[in-house]
Amino acid sequence: MEIGFVAAFVGGVLALLSPCAALLMPAFFASTIGTGSRLALHGAIFYGGLLVVLVPLGVGAGALGALFVSHRQVVVLVSSVVLVALGIAQTLGFGFDPARLLPAGADLHARAASKSGIAKTAILGAASGIAGFCAGPILGAVLTLAATRGNAVAAGALLAVYGAGMVVPLLLIAALWQKLGTRGRQVLRGRTFTFLGREWHTTSVITGLLVTGVGILFWVTNGLVGAPELVPVEAQAWLQANASMLANPLVDITLILIIAALILALWSRRRKRLAAPIRDSK
Repeated sequence: MEIGFVAAFVGGVLALLSPCAALLMPAFFASTIGTGSRLALHGAIFYGGLLVVLVPLGVGAGALGALFVSHRQVVVLVSSVVLVALGIAQTLGFGFDPARLLPAGADLHARAASKSGIAKTAILGAASGIAGFCAGPILGAVLTLAATRGNAVAAGALLAVYGAGMVVPLLLIAALWQKLGTRGRQVLRGRTFTFLGREWHTTSVITGLLVTGVGILFWVTNGLVGAPELVPVEAQAWLQANASMLANPLVDITLILIIAALILALWSRRRKRLAAPIRDSK
């Protein structure tokens, strides 16, 4: 996976933990939805709501960037400056509300509050796609990266990865909500500290430094073209050469049998667990 997608995913994680609304969504999912298949269902619906908003924004940014593809050096320079500026703004705790970019975007949270069940989750996902003041610079940075792709499909995929960065930790935190305890939640929420007579927040500083670093890397590597591969070329070649081993009927049958055995084991364990209270009551 290339650096742009990694940065987008990490940006999504940090947007979820932004100081303005840290852990509000995990708390909602944990308290109203619970765990198991129901959590997975609502997580998928939440991600769908995110995609409805984020992917069109990414496609639009990519299409806009495609208009300037012949002026690559100018695009790289401007994008690098924008990324560094957004990173500094995030570090200092400044921000903006991306909801103003969309018609009636500011009303999405109010609509979510008036709904229940699956409809509430879907609208909450759409509203979270344009998260408010604290996460504004993060979304702005990802959209800047999307615009430099010069390809609407690739830009939409980048925003989808950003959304996945919000959903994956959301489901993990919600599933582990009770086990985290008060201290665990405080750690995820981050903390404020004073430096040079100013109050800072750890999540904002980490996010801002990440965005600023991506902006500097973007300039140094000519728009990430010269960035090193996260997986070495030799390793990629080895994986491709050995991938043919998986295209074997015996491997497919073995995997199916293993998966079936795991499902049966889990089903049997669940039946025994459900039957235990009945035996005890007799």
